[in-house]
Amino acid sequence: MTGWGVIFDMDGVLVDSYHAHFEAWRQAAAECGMDLIEAQFASVFGQTNRDILQGLWPGRFADADIPAWGDRKEIFYRRIIEADFPEMDGAGDLLAALHRAGAVLAIGSSGPPENVAVVRKCLPNARLFSADVTGAEVTRGKPEPEVFLKAAAKLHLPPSRCAVVEDAPVGVEAGRRAGMAVVALTGTALREKLAERAHLVVDSLRDVTPKIIAGLIDANGD
Repeated sequence: MTGWGVIFDMDGVLVDSYHAHFEAWRQAAAECGMDLIEAQFASVFGQTNRDILQGLWPGRFADADIPAWGDRKEIFYRRIIEADFPEMDGAGDLLAALHRAGAVLAIGSSGPPENVAVVRKCLPNARLFSADVTGAEVTRGKPEPEVFLKAAAKLHLPPSRCAVVEDAPVGVEAGRRAGMAVVALTGTALREKLAERAHLVVDSLRDVTPKIIAGLIDANGD
């Protein structure tokens, strides 16, 4: 097939990051004398730092203090994943297979650039990524398609020649709005929710092959 690309979300797709994020939030909260249990965290996981703080501890933090608090939490997070990197099962192998099949690869994440840098350092075969787009480059977050459109531009491909691999409904929606084929990975959200907009829903990255993704791109462009 002619040129094609695959854009990967990061958290929950390349990195099995839920427990690392929980531990980072727990450590940051403990520094401020606050307790956090997993049930509380699960109820807000996936939201922005600002929304999580306001949801868990309303009125505790002034707006001006939230960015610095979030930066501190991200430092804990990077320490945790760098010490014991939680690769999503099959991620590195899928990157290698796609590269052999001729796909160009990118990361499209709303995370900070420092987090993306750690993933590119620790994830097997991350050297195969040709580009990344981080939260620092995006003014309109998912479900807006900006992150994926910018990634396609960096790959020098039209959106119709790209596929997105996502785990969250807002990311699936962003991929669809970008005009891309979308593969959704279960784990963060229920299969039924992901299936509302994804072209394909899988339970493992090992269920995805270059042939499957290439076929989705071709069908989406028809």
